[in-house]
Amino acid sequence: MYESLKKLMQNSYAPYSKFKVAAIVETKDGKFFGGVNVENANYTSICAERNAIAAAVANGYKKGDFEHIYIMLENGEIGWPCMACRQVILEFFEKDKLITSVDSNGNMESHTVEEMCPYPFSEEDLK
Repeated sequence: MYESLKKLMQNSYAPYSKFKVAAIVETKDGKFFGGVNVENANYTSICAERNAIAAAVANGYKKGDFEHIYIMLENGEIGWPCMACRQVILEFFEKDKLITSVDSNGNMESHTVEEMCPYPFSEEDLK
């Protein structure tokens, strides 16, 4: 996964923050979809994690079809999704699925969705 994330990160468009991120989601049927962060001049950004999930959804995958998400930051550190991305991950992934961050040496650290989102806001809160 390390090499795939590193290669994918080259496609990131981060001219303002200079902070590139790549993410790859794995579906339960073994397919992989990549995403990178995409910035624009008004400082809004499409995060890599949401981009990868959206790519899978655009290809027909639905809530509950997701197995794992892998993330790599250009700064080489272990890092975690922003709160907006965590909310989208919570929407599409079951609570026991893994979020894995990969550093520049290929070291990995993983947490479950439930660990990363201990106090979720979900469809149940809208009832």
